[in-house]
Amino acid sequence: QVQLVESGGGLVQAGGSLRLSCTASGRIFNINGMDWYRQAPGQQRELVAGFTSVGIRNYADSVKGRFTIFRDNAKNTVYLQMNSLQPEDTAVYYCHYLDLTHFNYWGQGTQVTVSS
Repeated sequence: QVQLVESGGGLVQAGGSLRLSCTASGRIFNINGMDWYRQAPGQQRELVAGFTSVGIRNYADSVKGRFTIFRDNAKNTVYLQMNSLQPEDTAVYYCHYLDLTHFNYWGQGTQVTVSS
């Protein structure tokens, strides 16, 4: 069993930065399976940043050049550094883990609000 605990959300002005973190408890066998999604009100949940099966970072077009995903394998922690935040980045951000059996784990979500 894996549990994901997120932290780092909050309220920030446009142009500001936030760093989200997600720590997984339990055994993580698919380190490339940890990624970040977000869901804005009335919208579908979307993938923001993650890793390919060979560990290459990939990003939604809307955040390329502004967001960076990185991780500390020893701590089972993945981070999302968000710079140049815009009001359209306002959403609940979820940490997600896909294990080797293709079971999906989700964190509780952390609210990010960007004011204009």
